[in-house]
Amino acid sequence: MEKKITTLLFDLDGTIVDTNELIISSYLHTLEKYYPGKYLREDVLPFMGPPLVEVFANMDVNKAEEMVGVYRKYNLEQHDLLVTEFEGAYETIRTLHEQGYKLAIVSTKMRDSVLKGLALTKLDQFFDVVISIDEVENAKPDPEPLEKALKALGSTPEEAIMIGDNHHDIVGGKNAGTYTCGVSWSLKGREYLKKYEPDFIIDHMTDLLDIVGVHVK
Repeated sequence: MEKKITTLLFDLDGTIVDTNELIISSYLHTLEKYYPGKYLREDVLPFMGPPLVEVFANMDVNKAEEMVGVYRKYNLEQHDLLVTEFEGAYETIRTLHEQGYKLAIVSTKMRDSVLKGLALTKLDQFFDVVISIDEVENAKPDPEPLEKALKALGSTPEEAIMIGDNHHDIVGGKNAGTYTCGVSWSLKGREYLKKYEPDFIIDHMTDLLDIVGVHVK
């Protein structure tokens, strides 16, 4: 590693916070209304990662906004019942924060949803910078959200790492010039992420501490 990592940019859903069941059930609820009987659980896995409006516009551009509304209403109602943080996420992020690392969330979700998830898991206290879909013109894998996060933190790409569960995170990191790290607990699987050649793939959130060189007593 040529330069010490000082800055960690985290995706939220599927990376820190386990929203997988919430997202899957929100998609199935919405799609059952518009396309009864057409979509099963495995059919919606490819939809996880891109912005909602992009996914629904690919199905019906005229009804995309309406479908997003149905999805978000259900998602909000079910949020606190279905969301938890992944094992080790809280302890790892707290340790990084205590050690003075600069931390940000870079998500394709709306800001209100991101903040709700962080507050529910008590992770909000560790993140001064949150870049959501509301703050950008172009979502990941475009480098814009990562560049905004880096600017807000006063960091350069060379000292930063983007951590995520989707190819949007890995490609976004490469486009922004950061190091990249995939998480093997991604629903899409380790082999899927390996295709995008991240610098690292971790099997547990605490593995991040080894990557950045934090020595826990």
